Amino acid sequence: MKLNWIGSAVVYIALAVSANFAAADNAQYEAMREGSMKKLVFHSAPKATPTTEFVDENDAPLSLEQFRGDVVVLNFWATWCAPCRHEMPMLDALATKVESTGAQVITIATGRNSVTGMRKFFDEIDVQNLPLYRDPKQALARQMAVLGLPITVILDRDGNEVARLRGDAQWDSDSAVAIVKALAAASGS
Repeated sequence: MKLNWIGSAVVYIALAVSANFAAADNAQYEAMREGSMKKLVFHSAPKATPTTEFVDENDAPLSLEQFRGDVVVLNFWATWCAPCRHEMPMLDALATKVESTGAQVITIATGRNSVTGMRKFFDEIDVQNLPLYRDPKQALARQMAVLGLPITVILDRDGNEVARLRGDAQWDSDSAVAIVKALAAASGS
């Protein structure tokens, strides 16, 4: 009985220490938020992400596991979404600004979005650096509790969700770039 109590105490202390480290890290990132980035909410602990598949423009299956090793800014959007149209060029600019840092921007059109419609959407707003990924049955979006669009989540190098932003934001701002670069630097290369 005494051994179980000691084991429980060790586990509790380990969890408390790791939570304190996460809270300290989050405080650093939260302090970097300015403007629309103040809507970015950091989780107290990383959240596992599903292995649910989505597809590329040629219907080849993909999963978030394929992006492990990089910090990922993952944006859920749709061609009919006006706030998505507003923020997509800023996500495109962010992709360029963080491409050599161990971070990448991935956009996934969720629901009924044809590849032709997605290309037209990107052409109209001059998006050049983002992939044409789709979640046609909204399976990944449902698994990740995406309610409304746009939703952007940030994944650490292990593929865990560490932050979430509901609505559009200025993703090419100094604040957003600094946060993504800091997360990539903290995760190592």
